[in-house]
Amino acid sequence: MKPNNIIVVKSKNFAINCIKLYQFLNNKKSEYVISKQLLRSGTSIGANVKEAIRGQSTADFKAKMNIALKEASETEYWIEILNESNYLTKSETANLLNDCRELIKILTSIVKTTNERINS
Repeated sequence: MKPNNIIVVKSKNFAINCIKLYQFLNNKKSEYVISKQLLRSGTSIGANVKEAIRGQSTADFKAKMNIALKEASETEYWIEILNESNYLTKSETANLLNDCRELIKILTSIVKTTNERINS
């Protein structure tokens, strides 16, 4: 694995930002339910990416990357909910939401490319 693998770096940084947001929501906003969902799904993205990289086969790699993609989509949902329920403002969610959507794009591309390799 390359030390600067973009999806590994971005998903890890995103997980750290989700942890910080979880702490903020708990400590400053007294929000415990949605923030826990965000924490779980937001940190799961990078964990699944790391598992995929050490996958036993291309099919295993694809399956783990697909799970990471699903977790990223779920995380996007929780960020939108936090914004639309006024726990966070648009400006508070903008960077995290953009980072999440970037992860979704990268993961979608990885899954699509892996499917093409498997099917060719």
